[in-house]
Amino acid sequence: MKKRIVCFGDSNTWGYDALTDGRFPDDVRWTGRLRELLGNGYTVIEEGLCGRTSVFEDPLNEGMNGLTYLNPCLMSHSPIDYLIIMLGTNDCKERFAATPKNIADGMKRLVLKAKQTEAWRECPGILLVSPGPIEKACETSPVAGEMGISSEKSTKLAAEYRICAEQYGCDFLDAADFVTMNQIDYMHLDAESHNRLAEKLAEIIREKV
Repeated sequence: MKKRIVCFGDSNTWGYDALTDGRFPDDVRWTGRLRELLGNGYTVIEEGLCGRTSVFEDPLNEGMNGLTYLNPCLMSHSPIDYLIIMLGTNDCKERFAATPKNIADGMKRLVLKAKQTEAWRECPGILLVSPGPIEKACETSPVAGEMGISSEKSTKLAAEYRICAEQYGCDFLDAADFVTMNQIDYMHLDAESHNRLAEKLAEIIREKV
């Protein structure tokens, strides 16, 4: 049976393209590239939602709380072999008033819930990905009114996520080492970054799963 990989994230997993205000094609966004790179022995499942947070209820948008959706998501795709979680960008929005530590604590709750689900084929395998940092220019970009002051705290997520991964026995990747943001809203991956991220994730998955 094919190994089943669930990719749980936000608009950077959904594949938002700031240039077109649409979605990158299957063969461009990192989930699609990952599917191609891994080949026939794997099933890559996209679970990206624009605006998704780790644990926060968004007063302006319905259904954004990743914690409340995680268990039914994983159960619907069971049995699963590996879970990639890449969230935190939306948690940085000014309206949530969360510190980097708060955001990492939300990720801890996601990890604990994921480990406790009955969706695993065998032992839980989780990769916690710290998303590429929001650039300062985002705060004067077309999405400034949505995001608010958010860039500085996003740069501090990786250190907190690394602690979380070590504490709960997860794999860890700092996406900042592989990705760059587009030059329109400065918070979504450019096309080249989707490919670079997919290549690194494929390397990790082949080793772990």
